Amino acid sequence: MIFGFDGVEIGLIIVFLCLFSGILTGFPVAFAIGGAGLLSFAIIAALDGAGILVHQAIDTGSQAYRDLVNSGVNPVNISHFRFPDLPQYAEPLFPGGWEQAVDRNLSFIVNRMNERVFAGASIETLLAVLMFVMMGIILERSKIANDLLTTMARVFGPLPGGLAVSVVIVGAFLAASTGIVGATVVTMGLLSLPTMLRHNYSPELATGVIAASGTLGQIIPPSIVIVLLGTLAGDLYSAAQEARALSVGCSDALTYLGEPAVVSVGTLFQAAMLPGIMLAFLYAAYAFGYAMFNPHKAPPVHLEHTSHEVIPRRDALLWFLAMPVLIIGSVIMASQVGLAGSQTIHVNQFTDGTPQASLRTNVSESCEAAMIELHGEEAWTTALAEQQAIEDSGGAQLSVERTPEQIEALTIEAVQTAPKLGTGLLVVMALLGVIMSLGRGVAPMGDPKALLIGAGGILAVLLVDAVMVGPLMSHGTSFVLYLIPFAAIAYGMKQAAANLSKNELFRVVFPPLILIVAVLGSILGGVTNPTPAAGLGAGGALLLAAYRKLADHHKTSKIILGGAFAVMIMILVGSNFDLRMGRGDVPFEDWVAYFVALGAYYFAMFGILYACYVLFKDGTLGIVVRETAKVTSMVFTILIGSQLLNLVVISFGGEHYIQSFLRSFDNEFTVFLLVMAVLFILGFVLDFLEIIYIVVPIVGPVIYGGTMDPKWVTIMIAVNLQTSFLTPPFGFALFYLRGVAPKEVTTGHIYRGIIPFVLIQVVGIGTLWLFPSIVTIVPNLIGH
Repeated sequence: MIFGFDGVEIGLIIVFLCLFSGILTGFPVAFAIGGAGLLSFAIIAALDGAGILVHQAIDTGSQAYRDLVNSGVNPVNISHFRFPDLPQYAEPLFPGGWEQAVDRNLSFIVNRMNERVFAGASIETLLAVLMFVMMGIILERSKIANDLLTTMARVFGPLPGGLAVSVVIVGAFLAASTGIVGATVVTMGLLSLPTMLRHNYSPELATGVIAASGTLGQIIPPSIVIVLLGTLAGDLYSAAQEARALSVGCSDALTYLGEPAVVSVGTLFQAAMLPGIMLAFLYAAYAFGYAMFNPHKAPPVHLEHTSHEVIPRRDALLWFLAMPVLIIGSVIMASQVGLAGSQTIHVNQFTDGTPQASLRTNVSESCEAAMIELHGEEAWTTALAEQQAIEDSGGAQLSVERTPEQIEALTIEAVQTAPKLGTGLLVVMALLGVIMSLGRGVAPMGDPKALLIGAGGILAVLLVDAVMVGPLMSHGTSFVLYLIPFAAIAYGMKQAAANLSKNELFRVVFPPLILIVAVLGSILGGVTNPTPAAGLGAGGALLLAAYRKLADHHKTSKIILGGAFAVMIMILVGSNFDLRMGRGDVPFEDWVAYFVALGAYYFAMFGILYACYVLFKDGTLGIVVRETAKVTSMVFTILIGSQLLNLVVISFGGEHYIQSFLRSFDNEFTVFLLVMAVLFILGFVLDFLEIIYIVVPIVGPVIYGGTMDPKWVTIMIAVNLQTSFLTPPFGFALFYLRGVAPKEVTTGHIYRGIIPFVLIQVVGIGTLWLFPSIVTIVPNLIGH
């Protein structure tokens, strides 16, 4: 042993020294990680071959070890950290020699690449990274941040600290539409920092709020961090819970937990919404409070407004507040009283089998004891009673096929009890009503005839749906009944869009807002998974950027608008008609819908290709493709290099050694607190990608193998990783800002300015620790 350190401890020190040295050399991180793995393995193998590195292993053949196991202690939890008096013996780090370790690592690296990079179950989710990165870069290059910052500064500037508050709002807005930290920090640093300094804002407040707001893209969906962390967390949680179930004598995690051990990226997006909004609110609150106590360092700023119709306060309150609240309240009320709901009629061709007990009760004694400890005596007693009731009724009954008469009777009953209004249609009509209300609010002195016709069309659609359209009516017949009201709505929406386009705030905010709603709404609502939503976002970003470029040159953009409209038609037709043409006896209306969707698809693709042509002529497309390829290649190369480094750590027992140390603590929250502290410290010197792919796989089997909610664990790690972008001296957001800051802004200004926001991050993490329901409430509500 060297200096009293175990050989595994020396090996871990060598690995991390090689990693830090490789990063500090300035060599590309993606290659430095893999190089650090190879170099550290060579050094450890040389020292081990020379007999310098020796590991003190527990003698599993000793009587003391057998007595401990026989007393009921899980062998997984036996280590020299918890039981230092157990007999030990010295062995080399590579018992079979370094040649055998090389052979095992080569075979493992091939399997790891196949599972996690090239052909594994997570590859489809990882494809979302490419498209989210592309969407972010396109929107950054389309100068949307410039418009947002200018508009928000005019709205919030007259308030104390208004420019700082506007930066936070724009940062949250860009986070929800891009998820790219570097692009957001650089863009806001170039656009807002000179303006804030020119209006006598404190350099510390200005730089701090810009750097902190730029990192919101790491936590607010669609976050690249959550996509990458979620794909890893899903595998770690599933494997850890399976191992936990086996360790207590249960056959699998489903038996032990009573539910599948899964966590998806979509669920994590839902869980991240409230924490991201909370952090943005804390940033804005600090900026406002700082301005209240230091008015000379964050003075109100009155920027000139562009010319648009003056809106009286009474009209603003009526159309911007009262009417939207009334519409949304009516939708909620209709859902609560049963007037609106799902109108889908589905009668199973087979009868339901006997319902199963809430928990599996046919388990071993050790599994039973563990399940009682996990779920409680009451839950176990309930499950036993349910199982006994099933057995008393003759045991489990198989489902049998229903007769046509039974199916018809159940169908009639389902139709009679179905809600009068469909939830989907009601929500769409409510959104259109809110848009028309806003369209009236921005032009209260204009002619309201078109908007009244549109509002009448909305009411007519709801009336037709409640009175004439039944759950079993064909889509073609329904469309004919809706045709005239839809035409009235289109007439009103045309006027509403014309009114909104004349108002600067709505003209700037609405396009990216629609994109955000389309992408996040499809994920959070469970309509699709992140990868197709990312594709929709990338295509929408192309159309939005091209529209902006054409508008700057005062050119027509009807093709772009037509492409966007074609995408909407595809979504509406696909969600209302059965487009599977391969099935037998396809109705005529489905054939019509198929050709309409096909035509919309071709026109949408033409619109996207035309958008690419516009951006190519402008020189933007080439930059976007290069930057997207650069960022995506970096992410996947780091993924490959980190797998190599992980296998090196595993080969000499480093991973098992760290996990044994963590398992030596009795309280899993103490373990997680320790892991969070280590991640926070590593955030000073490591990027989030290195932490996700190097550190999390090592500690993941322990922190995901307990009773803590995996959604809460993952979001806590994500917020901690967000903090790593802000922590001096190596916070990446600080370097991004330093690169674009004026000469009068020093590095000291940036470091001093970011400290309050790092403390806010700590407060945010503490709040999520004390109130985990902030993370879990949205997934639970959507799930039920």
